[in-house]
Amino acid sequence: MLLPNGIQHLPGYLDHPAQMALLEAIRAVVTAAPLFTPVMPGTGKEMSVRMTNCGPLGWVTDKQRGYRYQPTHPVTGRPWPAMPPQLLDLWHDIAGYEKPPEACLVNFYSDDARMGLHQDRDEQDLNAPVLSISLGNTCLFRVGGLNRNDRTLSFKLSSGDIVVLGGEGRLCFHGVDRIYPTTSTLLKNGGRINLTLRRVTA
Repeated sequence: MLLPNGIQHLPGYLDHPAQMALLEAIRAVVTAAPLFTPVMPGTGKEMSVRMTNCGPLGWVTDKQRGYRYQPTHPVTGRPWPAMPPQLLDLWHDIAGYEKPPEACLVNFYSDDARMGLHQDRDEQDLNAPVLSISLGNTCLFRVGGLNRNDRTLSFKLSSGDIVVLGGEGRLCFHGVDRIYPTTSTLLKNGGRINLTLRRVTA
């Protein structure tokens, strides 16, 4: 399978013990910064994922102010918890970028959740790659080109897989078509967690 330039799929990058350790760290993040349901700008329609963040900045969206990064949780008003060291290590080992990540978006997908095709373009620094880490049930990931109507291809992401969007592929459209239930035992109640590491400021 030939992926667009700048996009890498690293299957099985995290073994099971590493996945478990990262999951425990993310559970601590969610305890400090509970999952919330984001809504679309303008329409106020709820997304099918729930989310939270860790790091100095967090990605949020609401009906009134739209997509943006901010230093505080939109519900609790508290600063986001610190990024777990495992995530900083992954960035150091994989990203090939001198500046550290500033946001880790934590998306929780129930088994019927989806994510439509979109670009990650709310960041000032588009030279930095985006690292996407999968935990839990397998998903069908779709990636296209720089235009919404470009041809797309789909492939499965399993627990422990990492995808890198960088270089020419940094602004490629991508999304999640479906979740495959009972394909992982990592999350005892099912579902999938996606961790997206991003550098925000220039």
